[in-house]
Amino acid sequence: MSDLVPVSLKKTEDARLQIEWSDGAVHSIRFFHLRRGCPCATCTEKHGPRPAPPPGSLPVLTPAQARPLDILSMQPAGNYAYRIQFSDGHNSGVYTLELLRQLGQESASLEDLRKG
Repeated sequence: MSDLVPVSLKKTEDARLQIEWSDGAVHSIRFFHLRRGCPCATCTEKHGPRPAPPPGSLPVLTPAQARPLDILSMQPAGNYAYRIQFSDGHNSGVYTLELLRQLGQESASLEDLRKG
């Protein structure tokens, strides 16, 4: 995959990151899906198995978490990845090109399921 690189990255008005790849593929990934796919150690641990919350409990969100999710910045990390700063304050995930491609393909599959 080393020859596949993004040739265009842009945010869309419907809260998606659109990536055009050097092979012509175009993926549109919801910000939520990107944030949920964060590969950092903290997020990986959070998304792993954990006990169910007590019945009737509600999660407590920070003001930043309660607002609609946005991408504030996206900076290259070498020639192989991007570091994304989200509006909820999170910025420690390094999204490799392989991960971005995978998330884009997953998003396309989800959209196909919704349509089908």
